[in-house]
Amino acid sequence: MTTLFSRRGVALAAVGEALVVSGDLGTGVAAALADTGERWLERAEAASLTLDFSGVERASSAAISVLLQWLRVCRRRGVVVSEVRLSAPLRRLTTLAELDALFDHPAA
Repeated sequence: MTTLFSRRGVALAAVGEALVVSGDLGTGVAAALADTGERWLERAEAASLTLDFSGVERASSAAISVLLQWLRVCRRRGVVVSEVRLSAPLRRLTTLAELDALFDHPAA
Protein backbone atom coordinates (compact mmCIF):
# COMPACT_ATOMS: atom_id res chain seq x y z
CA MET A 1 0.00 0.00 0.00
CA THR A 2 1.27 3.43 -0.96
CA THR A 3 -0.32 6.48 0.65
CA LEU A 4 -0.77 9.15 -2.01
CA PHE A 5 -2.82 11.71 -0.07
CA SER A 6 -3.74 12.35 3.54
CA ARG A 7 -5.40 15.56 4.60
CA ARG A 8 -8.23 16.55 6.95
CA GLY A 9 -9.22 12.97 7.65
CA VAL A 10 -9.33 11.93 3.99
CA ALA A 11 -6.85 9.43 2.61
CA LEU A 12 -6.01 8.05 -0.82
CA ALA A 13 -3.88 4.96 -1.24
CA ALA A 14 -2.73 2.84 -4.14
CA VAL A 15 -3.24 -0.79 -3.18
CA GLY A 16 -2.24 -3.18 -5.93
CA GLU A 17 -4.34 -2.17 -8.92
CA ALA A 18 -6.80 -0.09 -6.91
CA LEU A 19 -7.16 3.48 -5.78
CA VAL A 20 -8.70 3.42 -2.30
CA VAL A 21 -10.38 6.50 -0.79
CA SER A 22 -11.42 6.75 2.84
CA GLY A 23 -12.70 9.38 5.24
CA ASP A 24 -15.16 12.25 5.19
CA LEU A 25 -14.73 13.49 1.63
CA GLY A 26 -16.20 16.97 1.39
CA THR A 27 -15.58 19.97 -0.79
CA GLY A 28 -12.63 21.16 1.31
CA VAL A 29 -10.28 18.46 0.03
CA ALA A 30 -12.01 17.16 -3.10
CA ALA A 31 -10.03 19.18 -5.65
CA ALA A 32 -6.65 18.26 -4.15
CA LEU A 33 -7.67 14.61 -3.86
CA ALA A 34 -8.92 14.55 -7.45
CA ASP A 35 -5.67 16.07 -8.72
CA THR A 36 -3.53 13.61 -6.75
CA GLY A 37 -5.49 10.66 -8.09
CA GLU A 38 -5.37 12.01 -11.62
CA ARG A 39 -1.58 12.36 -11.48
CA TRP A 40 -1.31 8.75 -10.25
CA LEU A 41 -3.65 7.54 -13.02
CA GLU A 42 -1.62 9.38 -15.67
CA ARG A 43 1.52 7.48 -14.58
CA ALA A 44 -0.10 4.13 -13.80
CA GLU A 45 0.71 1.27 -16.11
CA ALA A 46 -2.20 -0.95 -15.11
CA ALA A 47 -4.48 -2.14 -17.89
CA SER A 48 -7.37 -2.31 -15.43
CA LEU A 49 -8.05 -1.11 -11.92
CA THR A 50 -10.63 -0.71 -9.17
CA LEU A 51 -11.81 2.60 -7.77
CA ASP A 52 -12.67 1.88 -4.16
CA PHE A 53 -14.77 4.49 -2.36
CA SER A 54 -16.19 2.00 0.15
CA GLY A 55 -14.39 3.79 2.98
CA VAL A 56 -16.02 7.17 2.29
CA GLU A 57 -18.03 7.93 5.40
CA ARG A 58 -20.39 10.64 4.15
CA ALA A 59 -22.00 11.02 0.76
CA SER A 60 -21.39 14.24 -1.08
CA SER A 61 -21.44 15.56 -4.59
CA ALA A 62 -17.71 16.19 -4.12
CA ALA A 63 -17.05 12.46 -3.88
CA ILE A 64 -19.10 11.84 -7.02
CA SER A 65 -17.17 14.58 -8.83
CA VAL A 66 -13.84 13.00 -7.92
CA LEU A 67 -15.04 9.62 -9.10
CA LEU A 68 -16.33 11.01 -12.40
CA GLN A 69 -13.03 12.84 -13.01
CA TRP A 70 -11.06 9.63 -12.46
CA LEU A 71 -13.41 7.67 -14.75
CA ARG A 72 -12.79 10.24 -17.50
CA VAL A 73 -9.01 9.94 -17.07
CA CYS A 74 -9.23 6.14 -17.23
CA ARG A 75 -11.37 6.25 -20.35
CA ARG A 76 -9.02 8.72 -22.03
CA ARG A 77 -5.99 6.53 -21.23
CA GLY A 78 -7.71 3.27 -22.19
CA VAL A 79 -7.57 1.89 -18.63
CA VAL A 80 -10.46 -0.45 -17.88
CA VAL A 81 -12.19 0.24 -14.57
CA SER A 82 -13.14 -3.27 -13.55
CA GLU A 83 -15.05 -2.24 -10.45
CA VAL A 84 -16.27 0.81 -8.57
CA ARG A 85 -16.86 0.12 -4.88
CA LEU A 86 -19.12 2.56 -3.06
CA SER A 87 -19.92 3.02 0.61
CA ALA A 88 -23.60 2.76 1.60
CA PRO A 89 -24.02 6.57 1.78
CA LEU A 90 -22.47 7.01 -1.68
CA ARG A 91 -24.60 4.19 -3.07
CA ARG A 92 -27.74 6.01 -1.86
CA LEU A 93 -26.57 9.25 -3.47
CA THR A 94 -25.77 7.61 -6.82
CA THR A 95 -29.17 5.93 -6.79
CA LEU A 96 -30.86 9.27 -6.12
CA ALA A 97 -28.85 10.87 -8.95
CA GLU A 98 -29.63 7.91 -11.25
CA LEU A 99 -25.93 7.18 -11.78
CA ASP A 100 -26.18 3.52 -10.74
CA ALA A 101 -25.58 2.11 -14.21
CA LEU A 102 -22.43 4.17 -14.70
CA PHE A 103 -20.86 2.97 -11.47
CA ASP A 104 -22.25 -0.58 -11.52
CA HIS A 105 -20.84 -1.21 -14.99
CA PRO A 106 -17.95 1.24 -15.44
CA ALA A 107 -16.34 -0.67 -18.31
CA ALA A 108 -19.52 -0.58 -20.42
